[in-house]
Amino acid sequence: MATAPFTVLVTAQHLVPEAQKILHDAGGRIEFMADPIDEETLVRRLAAGTVDAVLMRGSKPFTAGVLAAAPGLRIIAKNGAGIDSVDLEEAGRRDIAVTVSAGANADAVAEHAISMMLALVRDLARLDRTIRAGGWEGTAWQGRDFRGSVVGILGYGSIGRSTAHLATALGAEVIVMDATRKEADGFRMATDFDEFLRGIDILSLHCPLTEQTRGLIGKRELALLKPGSIIVNTARGPVIQEAALVDALTSGHLGGAGLDTFEIEPLEAGSPLRDIPNVILTPHVAGVTRQAALRVATITARNIVDFLDGRALPPGNLVAGPSTRKA
Repeated sequence: MATAPFTVLVTAQHLVPEAQKILHDAGGRIEFMADPIDEETLVRRLAAGTVDAVLMRGSKPFTAGVLAAAPGLRIIAKNGAGIDSVDLEEAGRRDIAVTVSAGANADAVAEHAISMMLALVRDLARLDRTIRAGGWEGTAWQGRDFRGSVVGILGYGSIGRSTAHLATALGAEVIVMDATRKEADGFRMATDFDEFLRGIDILSLHCPLTEQTRGLIGKRELALLKPGSIIVNTARGPVIQEAALVDALTSGHLGGAGLDTFEIEPLEAGSPLRDIPNVILTPHVAGVTRQAALRVATITARNIVDFLDGRALPPGNLVAGPSTRKA
């Protein structure tokens, strides 16, 4: 149990009861934040009183300025995996731990990615719209098989791994591209990025957003994909240059796209992506299932309690700051 009472700020208005119980039982006092949650509101709240821990839901901007307003902050625990909105260098300099719930929603995101691939390959969204509008193509329509497709997995963390195994189980061939790894559970590993793109039918993005991956998929990279290829993004929106993606879709070069993440979220009302028929759009919910939400939230709460009590965290959960520290 944590050795002293502590305050946890949740950057949302709800948290599963099981996670709340973990925090309460360890002496935690939970405060919820209402929207809008931006740099200004975070600075105002953190400067108003001591916050020992932040349970971060969503990609909230924990910039250097925000961190400077919270002298008592000891840990930012992400309810999920993406921490690109946190200034990790500044957090480390201030001895603030940053944690994730590594792999907790990997299967949920992988299922979402595979669902998008299958729906795009079989043109399900357009067929649904056709019937609702009174049409009936019947045997005049001809789809394509997912089985036998070559699926390129860009980024082989826990989500990329799960996606690769699901794709294989459905009969696809998998090629993995990940510059940080030499092996990927026996899957074929690509070493040349351009050749990787040229050789696949479906590109599935699972890399984190870094300065190296921001805008990684642009006009040149999309042109390297085979005509009729499909791209699925359940990683981070800015990995793809959206204007280039729109051009590749409207020109007919790409056969479709499944997007759960976007350069700007929520997706802007005037975004041309809304009007492209062979695009499936979901609101950054790939990892949001009842089962995954419970796993993620309870692991996140446990990260806070264990860190404040000086216990070592599970491998992969600590991404910045000290390894352990007593409350």
